[in-house]
Amino acid sequence: QVQLVESGGGLVQAGGSLRLSCAASISLSINTMGWYRQAPGKQRELVANIISGGRTNYADSVKGRFAISRDNAKNTVYLQMNSLKPEDTAVYYCNADAWFNDTYRNYWGQGTQITVSS
Repeated sequence: QVQLVESGGGLVQAGGSLRLSCAASISLSINTMGWYRQAPGKQRELVANIISGGRTNYADSVKGRFAISRDNAKNTVYLQMNSLKPEDTAVYYCNADAWFNDTYRNYWGQGTQITVSS
């Protein structure tokens, strides 16, 4: 089964920055690609996504602080996270809607922990 592999998570102080990367294990024809996050005891929520045409969407809580981008040649999506807050602490999951041959489906990464200390 195709997987999305995240990297770049870790521990950072409030006000700091991190960049997450998510690379597809095989070459997919990706439409929408994005990041979700889930904190303990909370529902998984959309953080940001980027559509094939380049339009981006952000949760209100991260607007002005996070920036999503993609490199189609590398089949990779990035999330630049600036001015991090303790409220950003969560497991972050990469997500993609993509074609593989003649099959279109939704894919999830394994998740990477982001911890923001105060």
